[in-house]
Amino acid sequence: MAKKKKKKGPVGDIVAQNRKARHDYFIEDTVEAGIMLKGSEVKSLRRGSASIGESYAVDKGGELFLTNAYIPEYAPAAKHNGHEPRRERKLLLHRREIDRLMGNVARAGYTIVPLSIYFNPRGIAKVELGLAKGKHKADKRQTSKDRDWKRDKARLMAHSKH
Repeated sequence: MAKKKKKKGPVGDIVAQNRKARHDYFIEDTVEAGIMLKGSEVKSLRRGSASIGESYAVDKGGELFLTNAYIPEYAPAAKHNGHEPRRERKLLLHRREIDRLMGNVARAGYTIVPLSIYFNPRGIAKVELGLAKGKHKADKRQTSKDRDWKRDKARLMAHSKH
């Protein structure tokens, strides 16, 4: 019996996805990173309300930070020890991973975009980062054509079997 192919990407409860990233960028590589959160941010994420559509990762002093990610305030904790919804959050990666990512950003004009935020099986919040290169309008059209053709081809193949 053949082994099942392991699915790459996040495993667990996906809280937020950046679907537009795969439309706007060529994703060359993906990396899983931890994220430093306050308790009220974790509670808010567990409710499933977050947005990473306009967010990206930046280098500050040799460390990566997630910028412009929106995690709304958790109402019961807002009075006492709430958090700023769009604050920068530190990403946790090994030094060599940060150096490799930042080397690509500096040399080849890549950017680092979050693809999803999720909780792993142990219940720890993780961010899937993508090393991305921007698409031009023609590239987006070609991607759309390819996706439509694959869908039509699958439909024709399924229909021809009957």
